[in-house]
Amino acid sequence: MGMSCLARDSERGVLLTVHVQPNASRTDCVGVHGDAIKIRVAARPIQGAANEELIRFIADRCSIARTQVQIQGGTETRRKRLCVQGITAESLVARLLPQDSKGRVER
Repeated sequence: MGMSCLARDSERGVLLTVHVQPNASRTDCVGVHGDAIKIRVAARPIQGAANEELIRFIADRCSIARTQVQIQGGTETRRKRLCVQGITAESLVARLLPQDSKGRVER
């Protein structure tokens, strides 16, 4: 399995699927959940707090502006579709995934 199923480049930006686990002790990417990148979020899923924290985390990790990270679908669910601009899919996955799981992502 390649990284291409986790994120792919499009004309609008990188299309990325994430699986969010709210109420974590700290925000971090913990690996792969099926065909999505799993991210624990240190925020509660109330009034968009978890979504805001998710956007902040991805923007900070990728050194891009928060406005370049948009939730395209799944705002009310744990599984979200994002569009991320200003970075390539390969670079995005490399910056998000924990160092030890790169290249050895298990399905």
